[in-house]
Amino acid sequence: MKEITRRGMIFGAATAAAYGLLVGVERVCLSAFANNAQADDDAGPVKIAKFADDGTRLGIYALAKVRKNESEWKKQLTPLQYDVTRRGTTEFAFSGGLYDQHALGLYRCVGCGNALFDSKAKFDSGTGWPSFWEPIAGENVREKKDFSLGVLRAEVKCILCDAHLGHVFTDGPEPTGLRYCMNSAALRFLPRRAAAAEKS
Repeated sequence: MKEITRRGMIFGAATAAAYGLLVGVERVCLSAFANNAQADDDAGPVKIAKFADDGTRLGIYALAKVRKNESEWKKQLTPLQYDVTRRGTTEFAFSGGLYDQHALGLYRCVGCGNALFDSKAKFDSGTGWPSFWEPIAGENVREKKDFSLGVLRAEVKCILCDAHLGHVFTDGPEPTGLRYCMNSAALRFLPRRAAAAEKS
């Protein structure tokens, strides 16, 4: 009887400790989400680096953030684009049209046209998603803490319209060691003309 009581006490203490840990983690996560929600609600303006379609840098501009309601986004985007960029979902690996894209060009945000990545920084990560070792300009994207899968990840968002783009990981190639793992549905690819490509 004493052994059963002792086991019950140990089990009860372990359960209470686990519950306490869970509540603590939940509070940290909720706090992080609250802080990030405030960042999303920031109306701007924001400073971005603007680029011509041939990849030429035009300079730094201060722009008001792009704000649209749910129905406006749904009119502009396909259902998959909406789910990815506005709801933060992820397309299936190897299903997007850009993971195997190797042409020279510029990758813009499907929501607002903000320049995000240049094909010069694209590499084949073998993951089934378009991968880049750096954005075209650090000003054009931002990172947000993401606990959606129960682990801390770095979500990548468009600074201009807050579109969810994907996540960044630290297992990429040199020179940055980063892997910006993006969703094809969040990007619009503009191929670079041959003449412009020869100059770059």
